[in-house]
Amino acid sequence: MQLGLTENLPALVAKRFSAAKDAGHLIFSQTHLAIIHTGGIPYQLRYCPALANKPTGKPKPDEPRTGKRFDPFENPSPDLLIAHIPRDNPTHFLVLNKFPVIPNHFILATKAWQEQTDILAKEDLAAAYACVRAWKGENNPEGKGPRRLFAFFNSGEESGASQPHRHLQFLPIEAISQDDESGIWWPLIDAASSRPMASDSEFRRVTEIPLANFALPLSPDPSAESLHRTYLTLYKAAAVAAGVPRGEAQSTAGPAVLSYNLAMTESTMMICPRKSTNAIISVDDATREDVAEAGVVELNGTVLAGTLMVKAEAEWDELRRSPDSLTKVLAGIGYPHPDLREVSLL
Repeated sequence: MQLGLTENLPALVAKRFSAAKDAGHLIFSQTHLAIIHTGGIPYQLRYCPALANKPTGKPKPDEPRTGKRFDPFENPSPDLLIAHIPRDNPTHFLVLNKFPVIPNHFILATKAWQEQTDILAKEDLAAAYACVRAWKGENNPEGKGPRRLFAFFNSGEESGASQPHRHLQFLPIEAISQDDESGIWWPLIDAASSRPMASDSEFRRVTEIPLANFALPLSPDPSAESLHRTYLTLYKAAAVAAGVPRGEAQSTAGPAVLSYNLAMTESTMMICPRKSTNAIISVDDATREDVAEAGVVELNGTVLAGTLMVKAEAEWDELRRSPDSLTKVLAGIGYPHPDLREVSLL
């Protein structure tokens, strides 16, 4: 897919982001950053107090279930809209995230209503990859190498998804890393791509983390059909790892049979099945009184970038203090690594 934009994508997103931020149309929240490890793999831990007040998009337990739920992607705000794509016959649009913690966080959403919990269509993946490709190679004004884009998709009740209208999200990797002075962090999906293919499987995996994950390389210029085949292969592997019977994981359209996170860069696609949207970590009673749901850490597809975020200082302190805390969090939200023989013949 050709995006058909009149200017390059990084410049367009940066211009729209700066204007929306300055005018107060989006709310950018600063974070404190630390690097923590599990199994030798570096993770960015971000502490964002504003996260405790961010709207989730999920109905509250006592909220009346009458009337139509607000859909921010039905008529996107012109103050946040970036572009309709492709320009000649739009099927999707690009819009800024209203509550970013990373600069230039933007979203690809379908123009027509599509379920977030349905299997992705090849058009969705083609549009997402077109954005990733358009971003790569542009000069990075910070001088930290070429620009790259991390795409992610949250699907299912346990994935960390907050909106039911189909959308994928994008974070510039150079923006994720700009506050990291350690120089030791790299995206988890890059760690997966550097792993050798197992002798009895086509998948690459990061086995150092206690979270089943599967990755496959992408060709330099993949077609929409090729992207969709890769996605379906990963989807089926994730389903089997989550305990879904093989026969129920063969659909190529319609409702997905599991919750999962998907990620993509210019060279790799990666997936992890999810059994829980959150994990519990230890916090003191005072924190529970001051911060709603303190100790409950929610994770979405950024887990495949090697990042996670917390809303309470006690959560931040616990994850930095205890080397086992991150391991327990990742084990709590996903499934254990399966024997690759279980997924090798999908």
